[in-house]
Amino acid sequence: MGKKVRVRFAPSPTGPLHIGGVRTALFNYLFAKKHGGKFLLRIEDTDQNRYVEGAEQYIINSLNWLKTPFDEGPGKDGGYGPYRQSERKSIYKKYAEELINNGWAYYAFDTSEELDFHRKNHEEKGKTFIYNWHNRLKLKNSLSLTPEEVKAKIEAGEAYVVRFKCPQHEVLKLNDIIRGEITIDTNILDDKVLFKSDGMPTYHLANIVDDHLMEISHVIRGEEWLPSLALHVLLYRAFNWETPEFAHLPLILKPTGKGKLSKRDGDKLGFPVFPMEWKDSGGNVSRGYKEDGYFDEAVVNFLALLGWNPGTEQEIFTLQELVNAFELERVNKSGARFDPEKIKWFNHHYLQLKDDKELADDFSKFINSNNEIDLNRIPENKLNKDYLANVVKLIKERATFVSDFWELGSFFFMVPEKYDEKAAKKQWKEGTPAIMEELIGLLEAVDDFSSSNTEAVVKQWIADKGLGFGQVMPPLRLTLVGEMKGPHVFDILSQIGKAETINRIKKAINTL
Repeated sequence: MGKKVRVRFAPSPTGPLHIGGVRTALFNYLFAKKHGGKFLLRIEDTDQNRYVEGAEQYIINSLNWLKTPFDEGPGKDGGYGPYRQSERKSIYKKYAEELINNGWAYYAFDTSEELDFHRKNHEEKGKTFIYNWHNRLKLKNSLSLTPEEVKAKIEAGEAYVVRFKCPQHEVLKLNDIIRGEITIDTNILDDKVLFKSDGMPTYHLANIVDDHLMEISHVIRGEEWLPSLALHVLLYRAFNWETPEFAHLPLILKPTGKGKLSKRDGDKLGFPVFPMEWKDSGGNVSRGYKEDGYFDEAVVNFLALLGWNPGTEQEIFTLQELVNAFELERVNKSGARFDPEKIKWFNHHYLQLKDDKELADDFSKFINSNNEIDLNRIPENKLNKDYLANVVKLIKERATFVSDFWELGSFFFMVPEKYDEKAAKKQWKEGTPAIMEELIGLLEAVDDFSSSNTEAVVKQWIADKGLGFGQVMPPLRLTLVGEMKGPHVFDILSQIGKAETINRIKKAINTL
């Protein structure tokens, strides 16, 4: 790649960052790192009416959590700042005036009431009103007025916007890395507003000026910006600037495959659509993948494969492997269906790879912060790191989230208060108490209470007594767990220890 790679992620701070925005940031990050380039964060906050306090920091925190931090942006000046559009206000006006002076833009004085009148008038005739070559000379702008009239209006303080003068009778051939060649007839394009009456640029002007001044080499953005591609390419031509390469990413679709996954879908569909939890000014909380117990590696791996195909059967990628394998040419054109079950599958996989002591730390936090767990019922020695790590090792294979550990292994911490009725009916037969009494005597004589040793001793005893395994093992599990679940029975014995094992068996004999 000839020129140095500089890409940007340019969200608006209007609320939490949607998972589609996270994927756009990720693809920009992967592309930059693959080519030894820079990944910029630019905050597009020109629309101050929609600005939401805390949204910018939320975006930064989300990127940091996912280990895809920006190289340049707010607080990390790489010599191309400032990186907030609101701090670049003074830059844009001169570029709007440059376009007017070179004939690529014009002043328009039409009021919103006048434009509404034209729209209604067209609608009544079954037509659509488009402000462009077809009617611009009939409207109130510097192309239809004399220079003196224009000057008088501006000096009188009359409100105006600056519109782009879209060329007529031209077929544009645009190139997109993902979609190939796109052909656009300029006659169907409208003369978009570039500079508003409040003295602020629109997205179109600010975006092009900023990308040029920040030397952006590749614009990787969502499919929703595809309709703006023609205007943006024309703006580069109007300024006589080099055009960056464009790549428009496919939409992320709802799990049904129909319609775009929106910010509102999370609450309705029962899974997060934001990377991190978000609290709005009204106190409403939207779920986030981080707080729901997902690992950053799982979210990144899942999102990378939403619309991008590595060309192999490989599904599990570290971040560095994604960087090495990523190519924009392998991004699909069609929308990518969001599968909430698949991201759980990724989380299960990454949980298995985690160190047991690291998971024990997380499990400890979960136990201590969960109001439904009665800490008074848990002996202190069962909350130490070693005990927790041993429990995690025994149950993590069945877990998808750290929060699953309690559901899977609460019996390691608390003596069962009750026994599953169905299991008790099936497993606790007439001769069971006598067998369990005899088992207690056997276990009392065992000094080495390791899983392998107790298993050997108990199995030999079962064989010597001529008992069936079904007469001993299921009832024993019921006494220890309270139901027919959990890891290997002898692993449970070893973990809770001899005294507690015997006490649990005695309790079951007295209760069942």
